[in-house]
Amino acid sequence: MIIIVQLIAALVDRPHRHQLARVVAMFVATGVLQGLAFACVVPVLDAALRQDWDAATTWLGVLFGLFVAHHVALTVGNLDGYDLACDLLDITLARLGDHTVRLPLGWYDQDRTGQLSRMASKGATDIASVPGHLLRPLIAAVVSPVTVVVAMAFLEWRLALALLVGVVAVLATTRLLATIVGRGEGAYDAAMAEGSARVVEFALNQPALRVFGRTVHGNELVETALREQKRASRRLLVTGFGGLGIQLLSIQALLTLVIALAVHLSLGGTLAPATAIGLLVLTVRFVESLIDYGELSSALRIAEGSLRRVLDVLALEPLPEPATPGEPADSGIELREVTFSYDGTTPVLDEVSLTAPPRSLTAVVGPSGSGKSTLLRLVARFHDVTAGSVRLGGVDVRDLGIEALMQRVSIVFQDVYLFEGTLRDNVLMSRPDATDDELREAARLARVDDIVARLPHGWQTRIGEAGSTLSGGEKQRVSIARALLKDAPVVLLDEATAALDAENEAAVQEALTALAADRTVIVIAHRLQTVVAADQIVVLDCGRIVERGSHEELLAHDGRYLDFWRERTQAEGWRLLARE
Repeated sequence: MIIIVQLIAALVDRPHRHQLARVVAMFVATGVLQGLAFACVVPVLDAALRQDWDAATTWLGVLFGLFVAHHVALTVGNLDGYDLACDLLDITLARLGDHTVRLPLGWYDQDRTGQLSRMASKGATDIASVPGHLLRPLIAAVVSPVTVVVAMAFLEWRLALALLVGVVAVLATTRLLATIVGRGEGAYDAAMAEGSARVVEFALNQPALRVFGRTVHGNELVETALREQKRASRRLLVTGFGGLGIQLLSIQALLTLVIALAVHLSLGGTLAPATAIGLLVLTVRFVESLIDYGELSSALRIAEGSLRRVLDVLALEPLPEPATPGEPADSGIELREVTFSYDGTTPVLDEVSLTAPPRSLTAVVGPSGSGKSTLLRLVARFHDVTAGSVRLGGVDVRDLGIEALMQRVSIVFQDVYLFEGTLRDNVLMSRPDATDDELREAARLARVDDIVARLPHGWQTRIGEAGSTLSGGEKQRVSIARALLKDAPVVLLDEATAALDAENEAAVQEALTALAADRTVIVIAHRLQTVVAADQIVVLDCGRIVERGSHEELLAHDGRYLDFWRERTQAEGWRLLARE
């Protein structure tokens, strides 16, 4: 519990740390007052059984005063705790949002975006539940029994010692069981994630499965994942219930021991019956607190795990920003002996040097895995280079700053993501202050006006999650319209025409031609027309530039580019033979 308070303190600012300290102090006071109130039961019972009504009235007055003080401390602590919980939810989301926008774009992948989604939803709620719901009963479950033991020590030290020894044994058992159950929860979470991923994969790949007749027998991976999920769930239930049973058994053993000791002392004449009854009431309350602590420990572990994951993300170093951003002289791109490795050992790009003059078209070709996409991502500063430098207009992109760089660069990759909203909103996201005339012109050049005419509500048509109502080619055109509207001097694009039909391919190609006009363009080229039109062609292989030059120059050499050209020519010229 102390650890989770320290983790929350690491997440929030100084004023909220003070508020957290007040909440903890109020709940500690609540636990102490509650323990003292239970301790007062002993003298009240003793006075009542002796029919000493004056003493009983006095102790009842003390009990009432403790009740009022407990109510005040509880009310103040709850109000402060709920207020802190609301702020903590906002702080968690705000800090995650502010920090993740400063992380390298290359940090994001499907797994990490999924983790961020869970952190921003269930994780943030789990964290906010600590001051809102968990701290009070947890602190009471610890402080109240301690107060009871201290009070009992003044009344009957032998019973207090028995309780103290017993609680140490119970807490040690609880800690051991929590570790065992925690491992089971980790295995269960992994099995749940695998099962969910396989179900989604099975749903998304239905077209391919049906084409190849795998609708019945194509779900082996799903069934295997679900079986493992069921086994992990069963193991967790067995471990959890078994651990809870052991914990309850140890607590009941402690209660039995104290009752037996109290009866023995009472029969031996060393403990008055009234005092014995009162001490047994205290013991029962003590045991109830231990049970409460055991039941809440699982929720505490979940919240602690969420906190640690959030703090791990916040501990990631963002890309460094210059104190004074440089000013590029033009839109030329230069890579100087660039080396880059994702894992720090295996270079994806190795001493790559490349110059793309202003308002030129540079085509990058090469086999899969040669580093083409990595090259574009380094220009956009998704990552910082391991060695060498990437320059825009003579300024190292590290000295330019992310915001200034993004203002000068438009990116059109094959994986287009459209937000759930209207078509107009999706195009305008690149430049929200664009006029209607500018929007229509970008739409015309990107052939998005055809899409507008087709949709039932035109620009105001909602296109669904990830643009689900649009085809792949239409999504590409919307992405290109964004880039045209942004009107950045540098364009990085990955042609995505290989899987498009003829009509969409022609439309996308027209849009790309409009986008490349009067801009510095670096394109991962898949189409022969793009390669032929390029001012220079760069051939990558195994992270190195093996050839460069114009189309005619490279065809004159018997090298990798000639092989690429022959393969593309054959691919674009293939035909199905008619059956005789």
